Amino acid sequence: MNDTPGWASPGSAPSDGQDSGTSEPAEPAGPSDQPNGPGSKWSKEQPPPAQWSAPSPPAAGQTPPPPAPPPGGGWGGGRPGGPGPGGPGGPGGYPGWGAWQGPPPAAKPGVIPLRPLGVGEILDGAVSTMRTYWRTVLGISLAVAVFTEIVVILLQGLVLNDSETTDVLDDPSATVGELTRALGDTLLSSGVILLITLLGTIVATALLTMVTSRAVLGKSVTTAEAWQDAKPQLPRLIGLTLLLPLIGMAVVAAGSLPGVLIAVAGASDAGISLAVLGGFAALGVAIWLLVRFSLASPALMLEKQGVKKSLTRSVKLVRGSWWRVFGIQLLAAIIANVVASIIVIPFTLIAGALSGDGVTGFLDSGTGDLGWTFLIVSGIGSVIGSMLTFPITAGVTVLLYIDQRIRREALDLELARAAGLQGDNGSNAPGTPGS
Repeated sequence: MNDTPGWASPGSAPSDGQDSGTSEPAEPAGPSDQPNGPGSKWSKEQPPPAQWSAPSPPAAGQTPPPPAPPPGGGWGGGRPGGPGPGGPGGPGGYPGWGAWQGPPPAAKPGVIPLRPLGVGEILDGAVSTMRTYWRTVLGISLAVAVFTEIVVILLQGLVLNDSETTDVLDDPSATVGELTRALGDTLLSSGVILLITLLGTIVATALLTMVTSRAVLGKSVTTAEAWQDAKPQLPRLIGLTLLLPLIGMAVVAAGSLPGVLIAVAGASDAGISLAVLGGFAALGVAIWLLVRFSLASPALMLEKQGVKKSLTRSVKLVRGSWWRVFGIQLLAAIIANVVASIIVIPFTLIAGALSGDGVTGFLDSGTGDLGWTFLIVSGIGSVIGSMLTFPITAGVTVLLYIDQRIRREALDLELARAAGLQGDNGSNAPGTPGS
C-alpha cells in the first residue's frame, strides 16, 4: 500500500485499472494452505470478492471520518505532519503547507531589501540613508558645500566680479574685439566656478558612496572612515568625472563638424542646416553613451577599479536596461533640481532685495549688484540646497548600481553574507517584487 498520497513506493503493486503485464487470477484465491508463508497477509475471514457492502451512515452524534486526500497527493492532505488533523499548522500539519502564500520576504539588514528593487525602493533607500545616518551624511554634504561655496564667493567677490566686462556686453556700441574679449572673460569665470563646483561634487559623491554602501548592510560609518576608504580612489574618480563630459562634447563636435566645414566652404545655409541636424543626432548618441557609462563611478569606488575597467563594468551592467537606468537617473535629477530650486530661489530673491538695487533691480538686470551681501546670502541658499541634493543624487546612483548587480550577478547573496545573515532568506525566490 502507498504511505504517501500521490506517490508510489518502489516495488508496490500497480494501482487499480493498470495492467501490470503479468497474468493474475480473475478473483482472489481462497485461504492459503500456508497462512504463515510469504505474501500471505490477508485475514482468513476476509469477505469474498465483489461482495463488499456500502459503508453505513454514521450514527447520531458520531463524528464523520475525515475526507479522503485529493487525487494527485495535494500537499499535507492527511499526510502525517502535514496540515491535516493533529499537526502544528492545523490538526496534523506545518503552517503554510495547505496553501501557497508566496515567497518569504527578502532580508533587509539595512536601508533596502536584498532583492531586485523597484524605482520607489531606490528613491526611498537614498532618503532612508540620509535619515538614518543623518549625522554622517549631512555632515559630509555640509562640509563640502560650505568649503566649495566659500571658494566660489571669494573668487566672485575678489577676482571674477569685473563690472567692466558686464558693461561691455551691455554696450551696443562696443566693437567686435571688445565683445569677444568680454565674452571670453565671462566664459573663463563661469568655467572656473563650474570646475570648483564639480570638484566639490566629486568629493561629496566619493564619500557618500562609501556611506551608502555600508548603509545597505545596516552598518554605520564615520566621516573619517569614509574618507580613508575613498581617498585612494579620488584621483581616478576625478579623471573619470572629467572624462565623461569630454566624451560627450567630442561626440557632439564630431556630428556638427561636416556641416561646419560645408558652411566654411561657401554653402552657408546648407552647412548650417547640416551642422544643426548633425549636432542633434550626435547629442542623442552622446546621451546614449553617457547613460551607459553612468554606473562607472560606483564601480570605480566600490570595486577599486581603474577608469577603463569601470567604464567597461558600467556598460555591462546597463546593457539591456538602458531605458530603466536613464529613467531612474532622470527622475532623481528632476527631484534634486526641484528641491534645490525651492531653497535657492527664495534666498536669491532675498539677496537681491538686500543688495543695492532691491528686488526690482535684480529682476530687471538678471544679476543684481554682485556685492558681498548678495554673494553671501545667495551662497547660504546654495549651501543648503547642495546639502540636501548631494545625498539624493549619490545615493540613487549607488543603489541603482547595487540593484543592477543583484539582477545580473546575485550580489544579494554576497551582501547577505557580508551583513552576517545565514542565508539569502528567499531573495532569489520567483515572484519577488522589483521592476
